[in-house]
Amino acid sequence: MVLAVGCLMGTHRLAAQDAPQIIDEAALNQLTQPDPAAGGSVDDASDKPMGIDILSLISKGGVFMIPIGVMSLLVVTLGAERLFALRGGRLVPSALNRKLEMLSDPIDTFDPEVAYQACRRHPSPTARVVASLLLRTGRPLAEIERIASEAAQREADRLAGPIRWLYLATAITPLMGLLGTVWGMIRAFHDTTQLAAGQNKAEYLAEGIYVALVTTLAGLIVAIPAAILAHHFEGCLTRAFHRIEEICFLVAPGLERFTGRMRLDFDGRLVPLTSAKPPVAPPAERPSSKPPGMATKSPASPVR
Repeated sequence: MVLAVGCLMGTHRLAAQDAPQIIDEAALNQLTQPDPAAGGSVDDASDKPMGIDILSLISKGGVFMIPIGVMSLLVVTLGAERLFALRGGRLVPSALNRKLEMLSDPIDTFDPEVAYQACRRHPSPTARVVASLLLRTGRPLAEIERIASEAAQREADRLAGPIRWLYLATAITPLMGLLGTVWGMIRAFHDTTQLAAGQNKAEYLAEGIYVALVTTLAGLIVAIPAAILAHHFEGCLTRAFHRIEEICFLVAPGLERFTGRMRLDFDGRLVPLTSAKPPVAPPAERPSSKPPGMATKSPASPVR
């Protein structure tokens, strides 16, 4: 009996050893995959791309970066100068504005002499436009308003001159950048064709293209602020000259009562229109002492 039980147990051990072992697939995958906590940081650090050095990239832009740099200096200079020149107090001085409003209330007592002296004490575009209007005292009201509009247009054109350079920078700087990019891409494709068969042409071409795009980036960096400044300054001029026109239309009715009677000289004094000296007529020819109808006889020639 004991022998039989021992034989059965031995047979069971042999069967267990000969049977194939079952392997857990999930455990196998966990063993074969790397532990993200242990080795992931090293791989991510090695695969992370390096940042772009802007200064070194700009230096690779080549000679096309020189005119773009010049335009950037022009934009910065004009922007700073126009910010100072187009301030509200310089275009429409508050003291002159208050003085003209006080003289125009009521309009029937408006004094052109005092207004002209106030314009001379506060030199500005407003003062020049109003002074040109006051110097037409004695003319019809329609002519005075036309003269004021023409003077305001001249002042606006003079102040808008530097702003046109900002518009030029807005238009031409991106074209400079695009020209540099096209030339850089032509060089990149040309140099790629000259590489040997074993070299990596795709990597070389990619490097050439991203360097070529530097000039376009620089052109846009200059053009966008130039466009913003140009529109800002144009808006400042528009608002200022709307105010100047309002001041002129406020002052002009006060000159209507002098039409045909008084005028303002360049010293700022009201003088009658009849006080001007009449033009001097050219001297008349000296009349002849001989009575009319008598012909002058020429001396007779000697008879031979």
